[in-house]
Amino acid sequence: MQIYLVGGAVRDRLLGLEVKDHDWVVVGATPKQMLDAGFKQVGKDFPVFLHPDNGEEYALARTERKSGKGYTGFDFFASPDVTLEEDLCRRDLTINAIAEDDQGRLVDPYGGQQDIEQRVLRHVSPAFSEDPLRVLRVARFAARFAPLGFTIAPDTLALMKTLSSSDELSYLPAERVWQEFERALCSQSPMTFITVLESVGACRQLMPELCGISGEHAQASIKRLTEHASTAEQMFALLLTLATEEATTDSAIEQIKTLCQRLKAPNRYRDIALQLRSWHAPLAAFTSLSAEDKLALVKQLDLLRRPERLEQLRPCVASLHPPLEAIAPTLEPLLSRLHELSPRDLMAQGFTGKALGEELEKRQLAICAAK
Repeated sequence: MQIYLVGGAVRDRLLGLEVKDHDWVVVGATPKQMLDAGFKQVGKDFPVFLHPDNGEEYALARTERKSGKGYTGFDFFASPDVTLEEDLCRRDLTINAIAEDDQGRLVDPYGGQQDIEQRVLRHVSPAFSEDPLRVLRVARFAARFAPLGFTIAPDTLALMKTLSSSDELSYLPAERVWQEFERALCSQSPMTFITVLESVGACRQLMPELCGISGEHAQASIKRLTEHASTAEQMFALLLTLATEEATTDSAIEQIKTLCQRLKAPNRYRDIALQLRSWHAPLAAFTSLSAEDKLALVKQLDLLRRPERLEQLRPCVASLHPPLEAIAPTLEPLLSRLHELSPRDLMAQGFTGKALGEELEKRQLAICAAK
């Protein structure tokens, strides 16, 4: 039995990046040997085991054969006879097909170290084109490593185009598309993910609402938000606002809802995207709004009960409307004054029913009108 560290841990160490996860491949072992050693089996389609002490994944060396559609359409074969080189050959990119033994020696049969030095994302074998998920994975790696100067090899791009022109992408579950997109949103160059998908013909199939983002304003807005150390939710909202800026508000809202439904995006992503697209302009111009419009905005965003929404939207609005450094410095003090209004106090003064609501709004408007 031989155990090797593989994949991202080896790649990231060679790139001088923080190593967060460790994946291992075991050569020359059977499932029984792993179980006897105290490992817990978790994989049904192919044998994957959890280490009894640290919970890290150890997978038996395996090969695969295309047997159906989509990224799950494979038959896997795990055996003590499968070599390390055969296992590495089934991986997507050469930079992910490097192994390290327990002495720190690297096993690199497909030129991954050279591609790291040359900053190239290159497929390992022609079998790359059998798995449609790899179109998204390469786009995500391109987004993550764009600041390091990585580009996609022309022959790999050609295989991605071949995959995109087939019907394979239609077999990808929405959850897997979203997972790759969400991880790209956390990268330093999320637009690279979209532009790569556009260049190979995949964007129109998977997320057409995001196609066509271009122009200096869009690029500058994305750059400003990236420099702000934004969350994935904030970047998602910004991208959709930019993608729908030429549409009417009603049309943009419909597009955002459609995309979120198709990708099964979590509600928190949908909500901030809808809020930003609907309210970024009045938020940026808050000081110039009428008292009625100020109060309407506060109520529409439910800022009195959900003040955290202001913090979520602030960097997004600032990215769209520079040199705005904060959303209307008067907004937070205004919210504080509105909070001080108590319906109970008004009730104690004799206001009830419809009159109570009218008096509360009257006083809220007076606060909004105050200079």
